[in-house]
Amino acid sequence: MKAASYFFKTYKEVPREAQTPSHILMHRAGMIQKLSSGIYSYLPLALRSLKKIETIIREELDSRGCQEVLMPAVQPGELWEESGRWNYYGPELLRFKDRKNADYCLGPTHEEVITDMVRRNLTSYKQLPLNLYQIQTKFRDEIRPRFGLMRGREFIMKDAYSFDVNEDDAKKSYKIMYDAYNAVFKRCGLEFRAVDAATGAIGGDMSHEFQVLAETGEDEILSCGSCSYSANVEKAVSGKVVEKPLKSGSKDISEVHTPGMKTVEEVASFLSLDPSMLIKTLIYLVDDKPVAVLVRGNCEANESKIQAFLGANAVAPADEETVKRVTGAEVGFAGPRGLKEGIAILVDKQIYGDTGYACGANKTDYHLTGIDPENDIKADKNGDFTFALEGDPCPHCGGTLKKFRGIEVGQVFYLGTKYSSPMKCIFIDNEGKEQTAVMGCYGIGVSRTMAAAIEQNHDDMGIIWPAAIAPFEVIVIPIQGGNDLVENTAENIYSELKKSGVDVILDDRNLRAGVKFNDADLVGYPVQIICGSRLVEQGLVEIKVRKTGEKSEVKIEEAPEVIKEMLLAL
Repeated sequence: MKAASYFFKTYKEVPREAQTPSHILMHRAGMIQKLSSGIYSYLPLALRSLKKIETIIREELDSRGCQEVLMPAVQPGELWEESGRWNYYGPELLRFKDRKNADYCLGPTHEEVITDMVRRNLTSYKQLPLNLYQIQTKFRDEIRPRFGLMRGREFIMKDAYSFDVNEDDAKKSYKIMYDAYNAVFKRCGLEFRAVDAATGAIGGDMSHEFQVLAETGEDEILSCGSCSYSANVEKAVSGKVVEKPLKSGSKDISEVHTPGMKTVEEVASFLSLDPSMLIKTLIYLVDDKPVAVLVRGNCEANESKIQAFLGANAVAPADEETVKRVTGAEVGFAGPRGLKEGIAILVDKQIYGDTGYACGANKTDYHLTGIDPENDIKADKNGDFTFALEGDPCPHCGGTLKKFRGIEVGQVFYLGTKYSSPMKCIFIDNEGKEQTAVMGCYGIGVSRTMAAAIEQNHDDMGIIWPAAIAPFEVIVIPIQGGNDLVENTAENIYSELKKSGVDVILDDRNLRAGVKFNDADLVGYPVQIICGSRLVEQGLVEIKVRKTGEKSEVKIEEAPEVIKEMLLAL
């Protein structure tokens, strides 16, 4: 490819909404073009990178027996009604009606469609295991699209779905895909972590996220420095040991007037207590039913853990009217004693480490003191309902958890029969009995992976592509235009590299040397070959490695072989 005829243009200015390095640099490098809020066109440079990521994905999945399909982006609402997600997915699901007034949506994911596809063809256990995948455009109507491709409404995703005869085989399929994802991101040249994760709107019982480490990442990861334990903060577990309550610390329960004091800080200060000795009683709507969750005052409730613990479709803080109805008091004075009968009470396990707590009295402007959780609170369930914190002990080895920021680029889910059961994806087993297929779900954000690579690999000058997913591996830059010796040398090196399979572009634009150098650094070609008259006349060219800035001079005839060896090391 030659740059003079290539469809790209670099820019100095930055869009006002561009805040992250990937958004800024992809715009300036002429890789993406905004069409509408959260919707972008991929220009040739970006598309080349995307295709390389897709090729890596296809090679890793195909080698493990996966088969590629392509499903419609428009999905009938009746399938989502059948799975039970039509009313729970939320406003991110773009719903619309066709001319016959039938409900449809633009697919944010394809669990319903793939389950329908398989159930139409599945009859016998002999057809399983089965793993089908696609690479396709998705649409999620994000409330606040931002960060370019990092949080867009339309994006390119690889999603795969496995079907097995039983749970044991389904978990083998899960492990195969877990290993495949590790291979994919390693081949993409990214530094990443596979972390325990919450399942969210997809559902299921087990999940891992693949997080590219980057300071600009939206997600927080807690990782042990002494073992392999890593988890998203939504799923991370603290290894703190909860001791049995000290009976001697108990006091008689007293009602205390706390006028207008609704926050932990206000109540703790008024009662001369550490915030950790307050019990927050939080009212949530879990699948539209109120539930009380009790956590220490210095801890934050983790809605993802609550949702997973209860196997719920949706968890959200209750509105003021609901809080007043179930507690009898205004918001800020809820407590575990005297709640409306029938409200489930979940108690975080860390509360049982002490006695002598204070909590809301379910009476406006009043709190209770002297609470012994073991004797004074009637819990329906105990569990882990709070966020682990940096510095907490590791739950596996006791080491110290450290916080990192990451960008989620992939996630694997063990679904079980969440979709196959309500949608009746069944088969006949080897004993002639009807069974429900056991499923897994596996996604990679292809366009997001490209953006994450830039977030992790850039400097003040521009992008620093990992060679495996760079739009071009090498750029040949002739300077002193009009010099036949320079131009012929550049053309010969370009042709030789191209013949040997190197992905190379020749910058034959009639521009100043400084502009060409700046553009080469901005776009981020891993290797630059600079052909200037002084060196060429000596039979030499200069080679620059973009990642390190290291420069070297090599003989013209040796340049192609030197380049190929360099690329193997990048």
